[in-house]
This record gives sequence, structure tokens and C-alpha cells, in this order.
Amino acid sequence: MESDFKLDELVKTYLTIRTARDNLQRQWETKDAELEQEMRQIEQVMLDACAEVSADSIKTGEGTIIKTMKEEFICNDWPGFKEFIRDNSLVELLQQRIHKTNLKEYLTTHEGEGLPPGISTFREYGIVVRKPSSK
Repeated sequence: MESDFKLDELVKTYLTIRTARDNLQRQWETKDAELEQEMRQIEQVMLDACAEVSADSIKTGEGTIIKTMKEEFICNDWPGFKEFIRDNSLVELLQQRIHKTNLKEYLTTHEGEGLPPGISTFREYGIVVRKPSSK
């Protein structure tokens, strides 16, 4: 069948392009990691320079170095934190994001009830191409 041959060629071309993109991405990620490491080393030297002169910023002919403070919060006790949020009505301490897997499970167990208030869904078809299992 002629259409099978065309599809066979399309799959072959698709897999070739995907492999080429994967290779390019790996090369980019490797180079990007190297550059990021170089930048971290330079940033440390600049932080040391700020500390040496007790400055939050240093102006140079090429630009200004500004020392910043990054702060991350890490939860080591999710059940306790969730209880704290419930007890104190502090839902705003959480990010607003839908957990897709949990929502799908909820919808499966509550089939026919529809989506929860304020929720809509977007679906679209896509294509997955797999290599042959033996070649």
C-alpha cells in the first residue's frame, strides 16, 4: 500500500529529526552547565569583593555589581504545615496550582458530577512515535 510507504518514510524522518534535536539539546545542556559553573565562580569572587569592602554594590566601568539575598523556604513536615494552614486559615501561603493526577483521580471516583467549580479543561490530540522494538 502506497500510503504505508509514505507513513514509513515520515516516521523515519520524524525519528531522525527527534534524534538530531536530542543531540543538540544534550550539547547545549553540557555547554550551558559549563558556562553556568564559570558564572558561579565569578559571582563568588564578586561576593567576596563586596564582603571585603562591606558594600552591597560596587560600580565599575563595565557595570554595577549588586549583592542580593535569595531566600528559599523548605517544608520538612507537610502534614504539620497543612494543619497549621487549616487551623489559621492561611491558604494564601500556598501556590495556586492544580495537581493534575489528583484531580483526574477525583473525577474518576466522582464520575458524572462534572468538574469542580472554577475548573475547565483543555484537551488536544498529539502524536507519539516510537522506534521499532528490534532493528
